[in-house]
Amino acid sequence: MVEAAAEQVLGPALRGGVDMVQLRDKHADDDEILRAAVRFRALCDEHDALFWLNDRPDLASEAGAHGIHLGQDDMPVTEAREQLGRDVLIGLSTHSPAQFDAALRSDADQLSVGPIWETPTKAGRPPAGLDYVRYAAEHGGEVSWFAIGGIDERNLSEVVAAGGRRIVVARAIRDADDPERAAATLCQTLCAP
Repeated sequence: MVEAAAEQVLGPALRGGVDMVQLRDKHADDDEILRAAVRFRALCDEHDALFWLNDRPDLASEAGAHGIHLGQDDMPVTEAREQLGRDVLIGLSTHSPAQFDAALRSDADQLSVGPIWETPTKAGRPPAGLDYVRYAAEHGGEVSWFAIGGIDERNLSEVVAAGGRRIVVARAIRDADDPERAAATLCQTLCAP
């Protein structure tokens, strides 16, 4: 599944302007992840994009990941940093202002803020809403943070109006008829003056 996505979605998305990609498959075994990582990393390198691995610091080096992304219930950032050193970036999901504030004091390199809207990729997680984007914009300082969750072409302007300058999407590109065009449209909206 993840290997097919590299050819059908990832290449077009990168051509459309995506500059970071996360390999995320909760059902793939280690061998499947590592096989897919070879192609993901190669495509990211072709487009000067960063390649991230979800939840798996133990596979980061072997997968050639530039970064790993952790959830609130995964390995603590301090433990991941000890394991990975400074050569691998660490991202951390946050779902509330309290988690965001705690993450700002952590050693994470980037933060995810959301989900803004309900999304099946985060099933069961209540939406944090646009007020959370406003909070991150007001309190984030220089940290790199990304709005995430249910964002697509129809509602991205609301995220931007709330202060979001970076986003994470899955379905908005993965499920699009034309992933390259979808990525380009999202990038244009983010970069609009």
